[in-house]
Amino acid sequence: MYIPVLSRYSHTFPNPNSASKEGIVAYGGDLSINRIMQGYSKGIFPWFNEEDPILWWSPDPRFVLLLDEFKISKSLAKTIKKNTFEVRFDTNFEQVIKACAKAKRDDQEGTWITNDMIEAYCDLHQAGFAHSFESYFDKELVGGGYGVAIGDIFCGESMFTLKSDASKVALVKLVEHLKKQGFRLIDSQVYTPHLERFGAKQISRVQYLEYVKNALCNPKEF
Repeated sequence: MYIPVLSRYSHTFPNPNSASKEGIVAYGGDLSINRIMQGYSKGIFPWFNEEDPILWWSPDPRFVLLLDEFKISKSLAKTIKKNTFEVRFDTNFEQVIKACAKAKRDDQEGTWITNDMIEAYCDLHQAGFAHSFESYFDKELVGGGYGVAIGDIFCGESMFTLKSDASKVALVKLVEHLKKQGFRLIDSQVYTPHLERFGAKQISRVQYLEYVKNALCNPKEF
């Protein structure tokens, strides 16, 4: 199947419904703020290994967590009540994304969070689009993650944990925060059993793109 190449002079993306079976919409281009945010506004995100060209994805199905359907286990609820972790937002974005890049994952070797991606998402953070959620234990960062806010959707990118339940508690606090701010869902992009336990589910690309369309008309402050 032919995969379109993005022009360096234009931030226009192909229709995400023209993606390959795997979900690749296009390749090439750059990681500028304008291009990345144009991608998110079309339901498209960058995801590639260091030796690959920049790949732009819109998978079908899409894995999302509707905030009203979020659920936690009794054991995690007990952990939260103990106030073991202090949770903060946007106080240490660069350290969070670098910790996510170093995190070992059972289903992959290396990381897709390359130095170029770190630089690009730190730029997005400085511009007010990307945000971090952070768990601290004895004032040390031990878990959390980051993502991009677009309308009333928070596009979760990656998480890490250095202490049991640290990232889970941070996620719970993130959901509470997003609900207060009027957000509707967290886009988890592709299936993970970890988030399925919190109530995340698969929906069609068409349905997700409808969420994005509505989100653009319903901007929220993180």
